[in-house]
Amino acid sequence: MLNQLIENLRKLPGNFWRAVFRRGVPTTDRDRLAAVFAVFFLHMHAPRTKKNTLKPTYTWGLGLISFYLFLILIASGVVLMFFYVPSVEWAYVSMKDLESRIYLGRLLRNVHRWSAHAMVATVFLHMLRVFYTGSYKTPREFNWSVGVSLFCFTLLLSFSGYLLPWDQLAYWAITVGVNIAASAQPTWMPAFGDFDVGLFTKYILLGGNEVGQEALIRFYVVHVIFLPLAAAVLIGIHFWRIRKDGGLTAPDPAEGGAQAPEAEPVAEAAVARPRRKKASAEEVVLTWPNTLLAELAVLMATILVITVLSLVFDAPLQQIADPRQPETVAKAPWYFLGIQELVSYSAFTGGVLIPMIVVIGLVAIPFVDRGTSRVGYWFYDGRGLRWSLLSAVAGFVVTCGVLAWGIGTGGLRAMYPDVPQFLVDVFNPAAFILYFAVAWHVFGLYRFREHRTATLGTFSVFVVALVLVTVVGVYCRGPLWTFYWPWESWAAH
Repeated sequence: MLNQLIENLRKLPGNFWRAVFRRGVPTTDRDRLAAVFAVFFLHMHAPRTKKNTLKPTYTWGLGLISFYLFLILIASGVVLMFFYVPSVEWAYVSMKDLESRIYLGRLLRNVHRWSAHAMVATVFLHMLRVFYTGSYKTPREFNWSVGVSLFCFTLLLSFSGYLLPWDQLAYWAITVGVNIAASAQPTWMPAFGDFDVGLFTKYILLGGNEVGQEALIRFYVVHVIFLPLAAAVLIGIHFWRIRKDGGLTAPDPAEGGAQAPEAEPVAEAAVARPRRKKASAEEVVLTWPNTLLAELAVLMATILVITVLSLVFDAPLQQIADPRQPETVAKAPWYFLGIQELVSYSAFTGGVLIPMIVVIGLVAIPFVDRGTSRVGYWFYDGRGLRWSLLSAVAGFVVTCGVLAWGIGTGGLRAMYPDVPQFLVDVFNPAAFILYFAVAWHVFGLYRFREHRTATLGTFSVFVVALVLVTVVGVYCRGPLWTFYWPWESWAAH
């Protein structure tokens, strides 16, 4: 009996491995296919993967990088919770302890900070990749909507964590962001008695009329519980729908490089989704090991980049938050500075109307552009690429023009102090950009007689305008939101 016990203990590691994974390391194609079905973490993959989707220049791994950054944020955030105290007396002290007293505390905070900023960027770039390859089309409309929701949740996750260090930068950035939300109801809009949507939104966010203990604990609970749970559920749905919708899109070799006419889905009321074409053996590869090795390489590259950034650049930490001492330049987080730039001309149009229209417009894209041809091709075809580039140039010129007018004149309010607020909300740089985007889309429809190319142009206008106003907000705004060129010194003025 003793010998049997010793033998069982000797075989314990191998038996445990087989109990979890059921199979050893697969050596044949049959075993590799079976391994994908047998292992829980592999079961979200299809047994075979489209060969084109593994090309780095097709997806750039942006969706996978975003997911890995989310996992890094969860892991580092859980560890940070052991050292953080969500109170106005101890929050800042917790940050200082991380920097000076806790082993690797500074590196841990840096990893969390730069992963959050990187996730905002990669989710945005992932959305651009999905759009420009037409990967939102039938039957992927719902998953595109889930992706847009994930982008919004990513912004909220980063924004809600911005206040937690409780330093001057965090305090005044949140103050600016909340004041933007407070502009939800313009003065010219009919009021519902004493109810003000903007003030109600501000109260919900802060738990009062100013940033304090109530705001800190609300942001903390939302940041560590509600938003991560919601994001995790949406990520699970996102992956599940990718699997159910036939995997990642890829160019169809049968279409080649020729342009095909846009085909509308047939009998949508009777058919849940169009029948997917089965890929040939030459177009697919086994998920094990091809896809898994690619995913492992992306994971290692993501960890390496975040680690290097965290070792080279420290997360900023200013003096402890002081409501009596405003920041010289009070700015929202960088990903909201485009909105803050537009808000400086019209709080309602730039802070509420434009973001709402953008989100609704993004969700509506696959339900407006119903064509199903050339899905998976960057920019649809050569004509789509040329129109996207022309639209980007047009958007750049128009955005520069309206911003130059707004910066040079101060907007309609500065030109005519007694003008009604309604006219200020209708005639301002944010509204002009919106009018141009709508007119450009109509022009694209008239020119090309199909939605895909017209939508490419409108989306390009939106992207260029967003990037440009964000750059202006980040690099060209100084004290009192005065415009300065990046090379100018504030002290000289």
